[in-house]
Amino acid sequence: MHDTQKKKSIEHGNPATTRQGDMKMFRQLKKAAGIAAAILATTTMISTAQADDYPEKAITLVAPYGAGGASDLAARALAETARNYTDGQPVVVVNKTGNGGMNGARFVSESKPDGYTVLLSRVGMALYPAVYTDSPVAWDDYTFLGMLESTPMILAVNANSDIQTIDDLIEKIKDSDGATTYAASGPTAIDGFSVQALLSDVGLDPLTASTLVPYKGGSALAAALLGGHVDFLAIAAGSLMPHIEAGKMRPLMVYSPKRMEALPDVPTAKELGYTQAGQVGGWSGLYGPKGLSDEVVAKWTEILGDVATDEQWLDLAKKRGSISIIGDEDPSAYVKSQFELYNGMAKKFGYIQ
Repeated sequence: MHDTQKKKSIEHGNPATTRQGDMKMFRQLKKAAGIAAAILATTTMISTAQADDYPEKAITLVAPYGAGGASDLAARALAETARNYTDGQPVVVVNKTGNGGMNGARFVSESKPDGYTVLLSRVGMALYPAVYTDSPVAWDDYTFLGMLESTPMILAVNANSDIQTIDDLIEKIKDSDGATTYAASGPTAIDGFSVQALLSDVGLDPLTASTLVPYKGGSALAAALLGGHVDFLAIAAGSLMPHIEAGKMRPLMVYSPKRMEALPDVPTAKELGYTQAGQVGGWSGLYGPKGLSDEVVAKWTEILGDVATDEQWLDLAKKRGSISIIGDEDPSAYVKSQFELYNGMAKKFGYIQ
């Protein structure tokens, strides 16, 4: 073969040899594609089977605040009721507290999205990122499974206090030059905003008109008022109702869209004309990590649908002074609106410059 022919053969290849090579490569690619498809199908079948069998073990329900508070009480009520609909698998409540509830929230948001770790969310999961731009978890870093309950908050004083009405309290705060005290989890917690919103509504400085004394958890907050360590507080109804019913606390106002059935004579912030305080209120929801499968989401939709009409759940909610709202709100839209509310107040009060 001449050099020129050899060069052409090397550059362009022998047609017969090239066709054989192409066929061999085609068969190899086809085989590889078949193997990949089989692996994908097997993986999909396993994932689907796992989702269809959900739950196969205990579910951890994280309450991000302390024992005795609204989060803890709602979590235990949900766990007690939901276990009737989780195919015999228990729902175990675990309290993971700290950092305004964000330790528990972060734990769940970073958990494996398999449905076995879920969060009993509270308003703090929207409020904290609304106030802190460096929040470890954004308000929407979850799979929203549903809203659970509306939790009215109650502004109360010790039954032995000389304060009889909300007007008495406001007058005392105005005259005290910052000396009155109230218990709250922190200045930017929901039970801090409940008081600050009211102070702002009556033209006082929300940060200096009254002195915040911090306590952790609903039980500790209630104990502070019972023990005479603070003048007043405004926290979740569930933590105060037993003491109000026992005659140890006096309710002055409720933070709720309408008057509480258990306290028909106590006015709401809204009806008293307190614009910002009238929008404040507690709530509970159920979140999972981002990326939960549609099957797991569907299972929780089914579970919550059963819980919504369960007399045990409704009775426990009533005892806590809460109102079940399962199925009443689109969780994503509702939580977004709450984030925007507290973000606006945070800017107004100076928490965000």
